[in-house]
Amino acid sequence: MTCPQRGFLAVSLGVALAACAQLEPRQPTADAPLVQVRGDSLPRFVTFVGPKAQHAPPFLGIPETNFYCLRSFVDRRTGETAHQLYVSDSYIGSERGWNAAQVGAGAPLPFVPIGRDEISCDAGCSYVEEFAANLPESTLRASPDGLTVTFMSRSGDKKTIVVPGERISAQLAAVDARRTLAQPAAVGAQPVAAE
Repeated sequence: MTCPQRGFLAVSLGVALAACAQLEPRQPTADAPLVQVRGDSLPRFVTFVGPKAQHAPPFLGIPETNFYCLRSFVDRRTGETAHQLYVSDSYIGSERGWNAAQVGAGAPLPFVPIGRDEISCDAGCSYVEEFAANLPESTLRASPDGLTVTFMSRSGDKKTIVVPGERISAQLAAVDARRTLAQPAAVGAQPVAAE
């Protein structure tokens, strides 16, 4: 594979993953599912997007800004699962450059930069950054009472997000339900012959 082809592949995957995140933040209601399951946005993966919650007030009062959510991706072929805490952060001032994450004040987490855009520099610059922390499934399962993740930036800023236990439980339950549906038939079951 040539370098331009790899670049195109990386950009395509980044756009596809970012597209998964472009859901409007909303609180769950009795009518809406707690975790959205999407099987059409990435053909190889089933995507689970938890409800969005504000980590800061909406940017300039605009809905769908400054939110976080849990995301999970299940590989249809291998069954492997990846979990993320996804964050969209809009702000005015110097560029923050989010670049690291850790569980509370403890172990570092793999940081995933997703996108950064300059919104405007007419009367002071404003930016939107999208990023995530990869969360080991063992960490999620060990956090029934909630999980705290702290993000750090090159500018020295810190953002701490507390994910409530009920969001973690709902996310894992949705993924587990999908895994159960995908389990092969019970051992000893005989295939039905075509007539």
